Amino acid sequence: MKIAAIKVFQVDLPLVEGRYSWSEGKYVEVFDSTVVELITDDGLSGYGEVCPLGPFYLPAFGAGARAGIAELSTTIIGEDPTAIGPINLLMDQALLGHPYVKTAIDMACWDLLGKVTGKSVCALMGGKHGDSVALYRAISQRPADEMAANVAGHRADGYTKFQLKVGGDPQDDIDRIHAAADVLSDGEVLVADANTGWRVDDAARVVNAVRDRDVYIEQPCKSYEHCLTIRRRTSLPFILDENITGVDALLKGHADGAMDAINLKISKVGGLTKARLIRDLCVSLNIPMTIEDSWGGDIITAAIAHLAHSTPESLRFSATDFNSYVTVQNATGAPQRVNGHMLASDEAGLGITPNWDALGKAVAEYSNRR
Repeated sequence: MKIAAIKVFQVDLPLVEGRYSWSEGKYVEVFDSTVVELITDDGLSGYGEVCPLGPFYLPAFGAGARAGIAELSTTIIGEDPTAIGPINLLMDQALLGHPYVKTAIDMACWDLLGKVTGKSVCALMGGKHGDSVALYRAISQRPADEMAANVAGHRADGYTKFQLKVGGDPQDDIDRIHAAADVLSDGEVLVADANTGWRVDDAARVVNAVRDRDVYIEQPCKSYEHCLTIRRRTSLPFILDENITGVDALLKGHADGAMDAINLKISKVGGLTKARLIRDLCVSLNIPMTIEDSWGGDIITAAIAHLAHSTPESLRFSATDFNSYVTVQNATGAPQRVNGHMLASDEAGLGITPNWDALGKAVAEYSNRR
């Protein structure tokens, strides 16, 4: 089996809530998602998706993903997509860095491997742990009373884990955390995620002001060193996200005692292959994980579900159902939220079928016939 052609689709994903806001005044209203179809010489197709959180969150943006896929097309056409190790090595040799560019291709290779073997990606990654995967809900940055009301509102959908988007004015963020903590019920989990938005002095003020609340502090500052400074100044449980970019960063964080848990984003590390490696290392090191991505639709949600459901429950802090945040369905067969949980499909591969009405016409096509 060889890759004979690649099709690339661009899909706008508007938000159900209209706008998603986080640190430093950043916001997105419509997400720019890229879907890849790998077509083999025997007629099978595999699908992947990458969707950056705008161009100002991580070093990634939608048009860049499509440009990078064009750059990699000549490298991977003619290769066996089910030889996932060699494919990843070829991509890394052909294009230094740019992990998000490689994500949709790697995801499509896993989809094809599942279809060839008749197994779900979850089964290929070790099999299901538990009956379902508990989800968290991100609470977009708004005034404190509105964010607290949103926590209560999303509780009705079955969520018990809530991630507050903070990283703004320190006093406003202190008020947001207190307001949300006031409406929590027993057994619920609250995370204050600054998305790198605080200076060290601002972060110190916040963690001191909320030191008596049951809240996790996530990625308070931009640099690893500044986060480590705050970690050493608070007894609150601590999560690193944006700084966990690969195995080296994870091992350094573990050695320094820099975090209690991590956020593992598939596209941040370069795809399911590298995410699984980090996941398995976290299992060995007993580090809990939120398994997710920067953003996405149904295809990314399916990939998250397969990686998360194949992770031991004791180390699965939470996961994300991005397809419930957007108004466009780019595939069918993806997990749907049920009472704050989702589960990975048992169908071969990712278990999804593209919604061609949403995908429309390919914006780019590459083949060995050029």
